[in-house]
Amino acid sequence: MEAFYTVQGEGLYAGQAAYFIRLGGCDVGCTWCDVKDSWDADAHPKFPVEAIAAEAAKHPARIAVVTGGEPLMHDLKPLTDALRSAGFRTHIETSGSSPLSGDWHHICFSPKKFKAPVTGFHQHADELKVVVFNKHDITWADEHASQVPTECACFLQPEWSKRDTVMPLIVEKVKADPRWRISLQTHKYLNIP
Repeated sequence: MEAFYTVQGEGLYAGQAAYFIRLGGCDVGCTWCDVKDSWDADAHPKFPVEAIAAEAAKHPARIAVVTGGEPLMHDLKPLTDALRSAGFRTHIETSGSSPLSGDWHHICFSPKKFKAPVTGFHQHADELKVVVFNKHDITWADEHASQVPTECACFLQPEWSKRDTVMPLIVEKVKADPRWRISLQTHKYLNIP
């Protein structure tokens, strides 16, 4: 769908420069999605993975974040191979609703209520990021945290339009259960694309 060089705004690598590759196609359908234009894969041009990696290599940072849509709807091994050959750390942001493909340095697993993750996906997570839309999402987040590896970094992130309502709930949860951390969409606060 698009690719751009920016600063990672959320999660474990917030504040670091990264090249984002947003793939078209999503079958999850989150009501609060901020990139619904990504849902139809056929609405976007296709590029050879070598061209994507060459474009990424024009920038100095060596973190490439593959996101979507839902990027795992595609076979990502050719893309990660090309990115790794160009010297990149490969990161993915995914709901885990499709089987894992590709060779990743970092997997940000962000499960969604709209489509369950595939069985066993939790064990791949380096980072668990749960978007909190209402108070029930805190309990739902704990269900997922109980299934990820102990070394997985766990984040609660307020859904942007509900941030004023849910932030007090998130703060109380993090204070009560230090396994959790707060993730903010700092790029939106700072108007960074």
